[in-house]
Amino acid sequence: MNNTYTDLVNQTFEFPQEGFEVKENNLIFNGLDIRALIDKYGTPFKLTYLPKIGMQVNRAKKMFQDAIKKNKYDGNYYYCYCTKSSHFSFIMEETLKQGVHIETSFAYDIDIINKLYERKKITKDTYVICNGYKTKTYTRAIAKLINSGFKNVIPVLDNKEELEDYSKFVRTKDPVKLGIRIAAEEEPTFDFYTSRLGIAKSDILEYYVDKLKGNPKFELKMLHFFMNKGIKDDIFYWSQFNKVLNLYCQLKKICPELESINLGGGFPIKHSLGFDYDYAYIVNEIVANIKSVCKKNKVPVPDIYTEFGSFTVGESGAVIYSVLGEKQQNDREAWYMIDSSFITTLPDTWGIGEKFLMLPINKWDQEYQEVHLGGLTCDGYDFYTSEEHINAVFLPKLTGEQEPLYIGFFHTGAYQDQLSGYGGIKHCLIPSPKHVVVGYDKNGQLKDWLYAKEQTSQSMLKILGY
Repeated sequence: MNNTYTDLVNQTFEFPQEGFEVKENNLIFNGLDIRALIDKYGTPFKLTYLPKIGMQVNRAKKMFQDAIKKNKYDGNYYYCYCTKSSHFSFIMEETLKQGVHIETSFAYDIDIINKLYERKKITKDTYVICNGYKTKTYTRAIAKLINSGFKNVIPVLDNKEELEDYSKFVRTKDPVKLGIRIAAEEEPTFDFYTSRLGIAKSDILEYYVDKLKGNPKFELKMLHFFMNKGIKDDIFYWSQFNKVLNLYCQLKKICPELESINLGGGFPIKHSLGFDYDYAYIVNEIVANIKSVCKKNKVPVPDIYTEFGSFTVGESGAVIYSVLGEKQQNDREAWYMIDSSFITTLPDTWGIGEKFLMLPINKWDQEYQEVHLGGLTCDGYDFYTSEEHINAVFLPKLTGEQEPLYIGFFHTGAYQDQLSGYGGIKHCLIPSPKHVVVGYDKNGQLKDWLYAKEQTSQSMLKILGY
């Protein structure tokens, strides 16, 4: 019987896969020798592989372009990056290299927009889609951006009162381009029936007629639709999508300036070697459905916008740990203790039970066993005990060798730093790990560099007032 970790993976999945292979019993991630990075930087560390971002953006662009061509669709596609997924300058700049636009969610995003303009990473023609429930600070920042000459800022109305602020603070002669977010219905299993964000579908037509139709200061350009569950190939998603399309057609008949539908984000990313999602099929269905409903209603098709965040940056990230030791707590539960914390480095693992793609970096030729992974905090929830494809975790056995077992959690590039509070105070004062970035230099060669050192006790004590 074959019992090595290599045998386990080969018996369970098609392997190697795109982005993952093994050489000399060490894992290679997107061509990167992770073991060499461990030897250079030590663990724990966060890793950002920048070239993956461009691969994802161009992959989506091509799928939409192919679907538009296949369906003879008479509209354009615009790819926007959802900034809240990761605000780092190197992420934003790498994304913008691909010719994308931007979606914001809070007032401070507008400060980032201004910095990017100063650095000549965007122009005043770049689309800036402003989402979220707006504070006064946010609406005033949006107005200031419009007043400064940004031509394609589109505030997406999240409630009926938001319009008043733009009436007060926007000073341009040209009409302000607006969007309206539809309050989407949630799945029957969700905690509530309707999203807290957006305006009720039943109110939108009346609101347009009362507040926007004939108003020379505003033009309704966009209808925005997003569901928390993401874009899934099931009856519930397609039924909600078709309701939105019919609303678009009703609105288009009385609002000739309406020209686009924004699908938000929602493309899933690979969190298991068993991941199976037919992106091209879904994209084609989206385009074909829009064309079909618009043709039936005899209205022109809209331009299509997406705001992919996780899809853009998620698969560029990884977190690498060492296993410090093994604890056998009873006859069935073996624990591997890592040199950091899941709560502080991968908050989605305990906050929403997210499962990331987890693999050992070394020891693929060793026998494996079922284990639980424990973090360094004294919190009972600082653990990882199952994977997306199975209710267990299997890893190589620890041996008496001096070399520790290294493990990696992959496709962690979206939201984790923002949710854990990068560089702030962490639970039990567990420090933020080092952050290593890999990208191409001016000569087209891959280069790695240390973006941030491991957080020091002095930095934490300063924040805490010591």
